[in-house]
Amino acid sequence: PNTLAATMVTGNTSLHCPPLEEVKVFFLPIVMIIEMIVGLPGNMIALWIFCFRMKLWKPHTLFLFNLVLADFLLIVSVPFRIHNHLRGEYWIFGQTWCQINLFMLAVNRSASIAFMTAVALDRYFKVVHPHHSISRMTLIQAGWLSGLLWAVVIALRIPLLTTNHLYLNSSHSLCRSFGMYKEETVGIKVHYVAFTVEFFLPWLVLLYCSARITCFLRQRQMHRLKKVQRSIRTVAVISLVFTICFMPGVIIGLWAVYIKKFHPEDCETYKNVTTYFVLCIAFTYLNSTLDPLIYCFSSSIFHDTFKTHQSFQLCGKKCETSQKHRSASQLNQL
Repeated sequence: PNTLAATMVTGNTSLHCPPLEEVKVFFLPIVMIIEMIVGLPGNMIALWIFCFRMKLWKPHTLFLFNLVLADFLLIVSVPFRIHNHLRGEYWIFGQTWCQINLFMLAVNRSASIAFMTAVALDRYFKVVHPHHSISRMTLIQAGWLSGLLWAVVIALRIPLLTTNHLYLNSSHSLCRSFGMYKEETVGIKVHYVAFTVEFFLPWLVLLYCSARITCFLRQRQMHRLKKVQRSIRTVAVISLVFTICFMPGVIIGLWAVYIKKFHPEDCETYKNVTTYFVLCIAFTYLNSTLDPLIYCFSSSIFHDTFKTHQSFQLCGKKCETSQKHRSASQLNQL
């Protein structure tokens, strides 16, 4: 194992292990670019539908709209990470933008988790506890709840704006929020705890909601109803997206913490685990690409609006083509 001491960094913060050389994962920026190409149009269409075509708003619709807003934080931030990886993880945008970039990425992750969970819980209460006060939540109350969720998410990520994350020397310029420092501040420890807890707690809630809804409806022979099937699919899709996007990073992150805590001298293994964690970034960023599936499955209003717009465009093209054929036919007759 490599036991060399860490070199000097900006902010007088020492690294746990010597810095990684260039992470030779050429496909990572390619995957991130593909995610941007697919995710950006999907979220632009979703934002357009919510802002200009959504006539009837409900609490779960408002939660979905906030999920779209969270995705745009990611869409704004990811191009800088793509540029960073194309340069072999050499950050050129300075310390301040490093802090802001990591903050926006973390807020996107936390807010996505929060509003996915809110949508799933809304479906759960509507199906299993239809007479509960939560099932009769008004749009104003949903707005206050959304504001509270944003406030909590931002508060938990403030430490990312107050800590220097840029490791800088003659050959390295790394901008990361995990696994670099030998001594973590209280704020960074809060960030680590939030990163882990915000996955496992909502994930267990989602699994419970999914199982409870399915069992409840099968007991009452209601699982074949179209509206009920939508609720089942909604929670199932959210659980699937949640697991694919966020579980790999959390598991690898906990592995890194274990190596750092119980085998601090094993820098070779720690470097490998850190590389795996960087790979998991691709899964984390995938959530903005998959979220449009959640919009379609969880909101019949969104789904119907999208289908209506598609049908309108298709009809428009057909009518335009038909008109051209008629005009050509008339000219031939002259």
